[in-house]
Order: sequence, then structure tokens, then C-alpha cells
Amino acid sequence: VQLQASGGGLVQAGGSLRLSCTSSRRTISMYPVGWFRQGPGKEREFVAAITQSGGRTYYADSVKGRFTISRDSAKNTVYLQMNSLKPEDTAVYYCATMTSTRLNLLVRTNYEYWGQGTQVTVSS
Repeated sequence: VQLQASGGGLVQAGGSLRLSCTSSRRTISMYPVGWFRQGPGKEREFVAAITQSGGRTYYADSVKGRFTISRDSAKNTVYLQMNSLKPEDTAVYYCATMTSTRLNLLVRTNYEYWGQGTQVTVSS
């Protein structure tokens, strides 16, 4: 399974970006998907996740109220809408998926397949 993350770029503080995650097969539509990020010199951390049905979403406290995760199964895509961006949001953002619907979506090591990452840079 190959995932492709896209949509990153350079934006000023307060701006918005929308990241997209697609897969080579319809895996994105079949399983939960999470977004993680890794800033310079930092550990990879959880950002947001969405269940297979899209009925439940989860967010890190640092992004609640600013980021929204959603999925479009018809397009085989999961999105991360990022608003009110801050310089501390600067990181490489990764999407990931797991072939289980029972594991904790907030735990990085539960994810089996990862995209290559897309760089998000927020200038002050």
C-alpha cells in the first residue's frame, strides 16, 4: 500500500492550507487514517485521525478548533484542513493508515503504512 501526501507549502501565520492523502489502492476508503507531524529536532507526533466510516474524529489539543480532518471515499482521499496556522505548526506532515479498526488511532506505532510526508512551513 502506498500513500501520497500533498498540499504542503509556505504560508504566513494565520493562513490556511489543505493537505490531501491518497492511496494506490482503495485502502484509504477501507481503514482509519491518521495525520502526524515531525518538526525540526522533534519526535513525530499525532495531529488528527478519522475512523473508517468518518463518524469519529480525533485531534491533538494543540490543533483543536483550527484543524479539521475529513474523508471523501468517492475520491479515495483524506483531507486535513489547517486554519489559523502558527509558526509552531511548521513540520513535515505524514498521513498513515492501519489495517485494523480496533486499535488506538492516536498511537503512532499502530499505523502500518505511511506516506512520504509533505513540508508545511509557517512564517511569522
